[in-house]
Amino acid sequence: MTADYGRAFALWREAAGADWDRYVGHGFVRQLAAGTLPRESFLHYLRQDYVFLLHFARAWALVFAKSDRLAEMRAASGIADALLHEEMPLHVGICAREGIPEKMLQQTPESPANMAYTRYVLATGYSGDVLDLLAALAPCVLGYGEIGLRHSESGGPYAEWTATYGGGDYQRLCREVGQLIDAAVEARLGADWPSLPRAGSLAHHFAQATLLEVGFWQMGLDRT
Repeated sequence: MTADYGRAFALWREAAGADWDRYVGHGFVRQLAAGTLPRESFLHYLRQDYVFLLHFARAWALVFAKSDRLAEMRAASGIADALLHEEMPLHVGICAREGIPEKMLQQTPESPANMAYTRYVLATGYSGDVLDLLAALAPCVLGYGEIGLRHSESGGPYAEWTATYGGGDYQRLCREVGQLIDAAVEARLGADWPSLPRAGSLAHHFAQATLLEVGFWQMGLDRT
């Protein structure tokens, strides 16, 4: 199933090719949807993703800081708020039921895969402009949306996770992020931006972040 999250996403997704399939169809995802993923792998992933989301919220705050458009600033602020007050509590709640309190989550040592991904996104944002940063952020937000859409009714021990990302609230967020990206690109580069040289560099950021997502799933499987 291919999600419809806008023009830029469709073009970048196609350009990422097989790497996108490796991401949204990774063994970690397949096992999670089937309910066969070892609980230890899931909890390791959740703890790392808790740390990841802290950096991700900072990256969306950076979108706010680098933008000169009020609509983008409002959207970025809302997304950062949702990460901190809606998505992270999902991790906190699941881990708490497993005997891992939030204080322990906050002390989670950051894995190399986590560090590589988050620092790439932040470095892209600091060294580039808001379009570079949005392209690097897109695979996480929209990839999880596509995964959730595919597996929202999978049931099993990880149904809470799949239902969250396949649910109406998250799918609406994905559509809004897709619209935000399309509007941001067209406002700065024009409607024919896919024909410009800049299109290649934006697709590169998207593709690189996609590869780092693959590594993040593998980190969860390997528990490294």
